[in-house]
Parts: sequence; C-alpha cells; structure tokens
Amino acid sequence: MENKQFGTMPDGTPVEELTLTNGSLSCGILTYGGALRTLCVPDENGRPVDVVLGLDTLEDYRAQDKYLGALIGRYANRIGGSRFSLEGEDYPLRANDGANHLHGGLEGFDKRVWTVREQSRDAVTLTLFSPDGEEGYPGDLEVYVTYTLKDWDLEITYQAKSSKTTLCNLTNHAYFNLAGHGSGPITGQHIQILAGRYTPVGEGLIPTGTVEDVAGTAMDLRFLQPIGTREFDHNWALDGWEDDAVLRPAALAWSPETGIIMETLTTLPGIQFYTGNFLGGCPAGKGGAAYGRHGAFCLETQYFPDSPHQDHFPSTVLRTGETYSSKTVYRFRTGKKE
Repeated sequence: MENKQFGTMPDGTPVEELTLTNGSLSCGILTYGGALRTLCVPDENGRPVDVVLGLDTLEDYRAQDKYLGALIGRYANRIGGSRFSLEGEDYPLRANDGANHLHGGLEGFDKRVWTVREQSRDAVTLTLFSPDGEEGYPGDLEVYVTYTLKDWDLEITYQAKSSKTTLCNLTNHAYFNLAGHGSGPITGQHIQILAGRYTPVGEGLIPTGTVEDVAGTAMDLRFLQPIGTREFDHNWALDGWEDDAVLRPAALAWSPETGIIMETLTTLPGIQFYTGNFLGGCPAGKGGAAYGRHGAFCLETQYFPDSPHQDHFPSTVLRTGETYSSKTVYRFRTGKKE
C-alpha cells in the first residue's frame, strides 16, 4: 500500500494516487475522478505491461475531455434532450453533448475529488457525496466504489443510496490497450462481445428505442475477431440481461503481441464497446506517450443509454430506501486465442 500526492486542485484540495498490488497485478488509482491511471498485467513472458491509458499530471487530467479511466455518474452514457420525468416531475439536466446529457453532465463524478474511506494493500473504497440538484438530478446521493485486486482480476463494485427517488447508472471509463498503453492503434487486437442484440442509435448516438438482433450486421461480435479499422461506440444488450444482479461474462479481448487476454464480467445488462474514435487531441500520456485515434478501446458496463425515455429498457430509477449495487470484473490471463 503506497499513496503519494499527485497534485492540488485550485481550491487547495490535495489529490492522491493510491497504489494497489497483490503480487500478480498492480494498479494506480487517483482520488481525482476515482480514475484508474495504471494497471500492470504480466504478458506471456512474465513482463509487466501497463494496459490502461493515463496522464502524468493533474493539470492534464483536468484539461482533457476523454474521461480517461474515470468513474462516471450519476448517469453513464447519454440522456436524450438533457431532461427526464420522474414521479410526475420534469428534471432538466445540463447539456454537454450537443443537446444531450453525457456521462453526468458538465461536472460529473469524473471531475470530483473522491474520499478514501478504507484502504488495504490490494483494495480501496472511495466515497463521493452528490448533493440534491447537482447537474439537475434530485436527491442527495452517497456513492461507494471499491477497487479490489484478486488473483488476476480487477474487481470494481458500486453502491449508492439517495434521499429522493433519482436516476443512477455508474461505470468506469478505462481505456485499454493490451499491447501496452503507448503501443499505438488497437486495430490488430481482437474482440468478442457476448451479446445477440444491441440498441441501434440515431442522431446524437441516442438509442432509437429498439433492441435488435446482431445477426447479419456489423454489430455481430459474438465470435472473436480483429477490431481492425472499424469504429464502434454502441451499447450491446448482454445475453441473459433480464436476470439482474448475476455476474456473467460480457466480453473478451486479446492482444496477439503480448498474449494478454482480458475477460469482462458484469452484473449489469449492457456494455458499451468504444474504439477510441475521438482520442485525437488527448494530452500526451504517461511518459510522453502519444494517444491518438483508435489508441485504445473501452468496455463500459452499464444500463442502456437513454433508459429514462424507454420504458422497455432496464430501469435506472433508484428509489429512496433502496441501494444501487453492481459489480464489474476485468479478468486477465495469457495465451493464444484461435
């Protein structure tokens, strides 16, 4: 267990980097945005490879708009029209993606300094208080996120409670490159998404409201295949998503260069596969690495985008007295995938 100061916010609040290790994996987590800054995984030769994108200074984190490694809330992904209705009340939200609301708004959880509640050698629990009305959402929301290293797993658990009925959809926005964070495009890496359906989108990447079969479309990633130059920024409805709170496999990625395989498991119904289409313009990464378009991919576990406007999507409503709870696991191993 090792903590070090990473920087200071304009109001004087210190930002720390927290280091976790378990002998197999190690990672660095910032209290700014709760961001996963480093994640070192042994490759097929036992050499540690840092597989997530990150930055070297707090100033760069505050300047970038890519959500690098950050915890996202209150609502991951998009809400169309930047408003929703709940229990007969209309709630306007702050628009930050054209007319739409993205990843919690102009100052979402990714831009807040989280508090360390508990920490050990291989785990840390971060907390955040989001007051009633923040970014337009009702209710005082208390959030708890725990990062844990177990064997070759990075496990992230989320819990939240609200003083009023509200919306809650939390995720982590880590950018992965299984050949190493500064190794260039991920076009030669492979992806598999364990989903037979997806949610098509229209203007502004807002879902049309349908849940369609992937068969015969470019969204059919049910079998391991090279990412190539294709661009994705879509939500898949995971197989078995109707069975809430069951941890199940969602995706698998593999790098032929390092032999590193990453399996994603989640209790959530959806996953956003994003191929770093808008990474251009990112500040220089760790050690001066250049992070450009397609320089990494994201696998963001989530409830479906724009769920407040789609009654047949899984509900993101968190009622007073209830506890939001979810878990996502990034599980690593090495080997060759045929």
